[in-house]
Parts: sequence; structure tokens; C-alpha cells
Amino acid sequence: MKSLKFLLFPLAWIYGWVIRLRHWMFNKGILPSKSYAIPLIGVGNLTMGGTGKTPMVEYLVRLLEKNNKVAILSRGYGRKTAGFLIGDQFSQHGNIGDESMQYYRKFGKKVTVAVDEKRRRGVQHLMANDKNLGVILLDDVFQHRYVKPGISILLTDFHKLYMNDYLIPVGTLRDTVNVAKNADIIIVTKAPKVLSPITRQNISELLKPRKHQKLYFSYLKYKDFVPVPGTQAKQVPEKINSIVLFTGIANSYPLQEHLRDLCFDMIVIDFPDHHVFKRKDLQRVRKTFDDIYRSKKIVVTTEKDAMRLMTSTYLRELDSVPLYYKPVEVNIHKPDKEEFNQQILHYVTENRRNS
Repeated sequence: MKSLKFLLFPLAWIYGWVIRLRHWMFNKGILPSKSYAIPLIGVGNLTMGGTGKTPMVEYLVRLLEKNNKVAILSRGYGRKTAGFLIGDQFSQHGNIGDESMQYYRKFGKKVTVAVDEKRRRGVQHLMANDKNLGVILLDDVFQHRYVKPGISILLTDFHKLYMNDYLIPVGTLRDTVNVAKNADIIIVTKAPKVLSPITRQNISELLKPRKHQKLYFSYLKYKDFVPVPGTQAKQVPEKINSIVLFTGIANSYPLQEHLRDLCFDMIVIDFPDHHVFKRKDLQRVRKTFDDIYRSKKIVVTTEKDAMRLMTSTYLRELDSVPLYYKPVEVNIHKPDKEEFNQQILHYVTENRRNS
């Protein structure tokens, strides 16, 4: 395996130079990056996914929605549509993508959820459609540089920091480590709930945040089981013997660790990120569940996967199976939380539209 990765280094080197050339063109103004007269907060990462971007966006919504009209703008990864669309009660993952569908189902009309593969056009439409719009949250800001956010938040996984990774196809980096300098805030996600000062110091020395950058730490907090809509799942047993976990996300290890404390044994079935489940996939899940001889067994997936499952024509393959998803929230560590919240709120207040 190591020898195979060694052979892939030339491809990673070529990919890296293409990426560096593109960033150089933006830095020199050959490719234009535009600012707008509205607070723009970008959330992104340097890897292929799995850093907790979706729950981080949800954290920002909860922080801002009380005093601001909030919009979320993303590309709508995995959708079968094109152009600018705003989510509504009829939206499905095929129209706006699974992440956007999750945002809409969670926040409803409190937040405008929009998708557009062209970020500038999306911002302009949102500003034109709502003169009272207070702030726009953007994702994947480090790769999509045609729009310049007022604050850029870079996420990196505690268990796989970008400084310890390599460019694809050798590693999971889709951008060069040097791009981290464009961030205003760096958040180490999925950290342990109890974090020692020594660990914080070691990570800070590794990431080497610049003078203009703030470094914060966050952890995940899992909520109660929720039945997947469209299934016949009922109340979860008080004591769970077995769990079948199936996911189509980049990294399921935090959920695995959480669930292992809730059962005696667990079977994990992993699919690719944003995977659209086929009949044979759900048949495999059903067979795995049926083959477990223990009683008090359940099937679990992620909230994002549930967004694709609930409108799937193949969901009937899991008919009568107790199928649940586990919502997850981000929490900022106590030493950082107040400062982070104030930094975000201050930026939005000082840069209000038409102020």
C-alpha cells in the first residue's frame, strides 16, 4: 500500500501546481474575487470532506437567527438541477442536495436556504430577493474564490489535521496547506469533550496560526435517536444489544465511537460520501439486520443520509426495520465559546447591510 502511494506522489505534485497557479491568479487579480455590501461568513476545509461543516453552519444559524435574517448558500452537491433555487416544503435532495435539505427541514422558514453552482449569482439573487437579509453563510469558500467572505472559517479534523495530510490522490487534501493563511478563524473540530491544555498547545504549535487568525476547538454532541421519516420505527429499546450502522458520509468514526457506548456489538457498512442508496444497498442493510440473532436490535444512519433515504423509492426495502438517525450538534469548547461568538456577532453588527 505504501509503495502504491509513493507512485501517486507525481500526480499529487502536478495537482498541487495546478491549484497553486489558480490561487496565484486570484491573488494577482487575474481571476477576480468580489466582496459584497452584506456580511458574508464562509465555512470550508482543505480536505475532501468529513470535518463537520454542516453542523458548524447550523451552529452559526442558531447564533445569528435571533437578531438577523440569515441565508445559507451552497452549491447543492449531488442535486440534479442547475441554477439558483430556494428550498421550500417541496424540495428534495435531488433538487437542492442533502445538506441543503437538512438545513431547510431543521430551520424551515426561519432561514433562507439557497443553492447555486455560481456563487456570485447566488449572492446577488439573495440580496435582490430580500432587502432585509442580514447575513449569508457560504460553504467551500477556500476553493470557490470568486466571492470574498468578510470572515472565513477553516475547519480541520482533530484526528486528521491538514498539516498531517497530503494532496489527493496520496491523501485527502483538495487544496494546498498554504491556503490556510486565507482563514480568519481556524476551528479544530471533533476534539475530545475534555481537552487538556497540553493538547491545545501542541496543536497550536503544529498549525502555527498567524497573528490575524484565531484558533478555536470544538466537539460533537449527539442528540436522541429520531425515526427516519417514512419508516415504521417506534420507541428505541432501553437496552440495545446490536446496532447496524450504515452511512454515506466522508467520516463516520465519531458516530461509531458514540454508538459503541450504547450497545453490545455493532456492524458498520460504509458507502461513499453523498452516496445515493440503491435497492441492492438497502437489501444488504436489511439482510445484515435480519441475520443478527440477538433481540433489541436497531439500524442507524446519519441525519444527512436520512435526507436522501426519506425520498428514496427503495426505502420500502427497510419496511418494518427500526431505522433511526442521530442528529449531531457542534459545541465550542468553553475557553473559546464566548470569544468565538462575540467575534462573529461583532463582525455581523459592524458590517450590517446599508449601514
